[in-house]
Amino acid sequence: MTLQTYYQQIADALSNIQWRDRNRVILPALGETLAINFLLDIKTEDKKVMMIGNGASASIASHMAADYSKAGKIRSQAFNDHALLTCLSNDFSYQDVFQKAIEIYAQSGDMLIAISSSGRSQNILSAARAAHEKGCRIITLSGGDPDNPLLRLGDCNIYVPGSFYGTIELAHATILHYILDTIAPNHIRRMK
Repeated sequence: MTLQTYYQQIADALSNIQWRDRNRVILPALGETLAINFLLDIKTEDKKVMMIGNGASASIASHMAADYSKAGKIRSQAFNDHALLTCLSNDFSYQDVFQKAIEIYAQSGDMLIAISSSGRSQNILSAARAAHEKGCRIITLSGGDPDNPLLRLGDCNIYVPGSFYGTIELAHATILHYILDTIAPNHIRRMK
């Protein structure tokens, strides 16, 4: 594969993103507004954003939680702390690690941003269900199979078509940066 081909795959993925509601109905051109409004509400209501993911998605969650806190002025956290992960995994199971964190930290009106390239990670699915039970708003980001189970669990579900993890992960990071840049445009600075 050439570099130009790889760039084209990323551009195609970004151009074909689908924003869906909980019933999997595609929200043409309104999905991004829904996600942005959810985050503006979180900021106005002084609620918090919790972000979860595994592997590269965990890195995206950590990065974006820091950026949403610093630049977006939204209390944000990622549940990737080693002590928290190993404690909850040891005492419960890795499948329950994010669900238990949600049960401990979430309050009604908070938001969960759940990132899973496949949309099939059991620990992400369990956490989304727990967040729903706690009365949290939920944004999911997934890819791969257009019928993946994570697409049923969010109030706003962002689906990146494609089967390459790298492309899906880059698209997820791009989407989350786009939302942040939209809600906190004054933080954008040109590099010197």
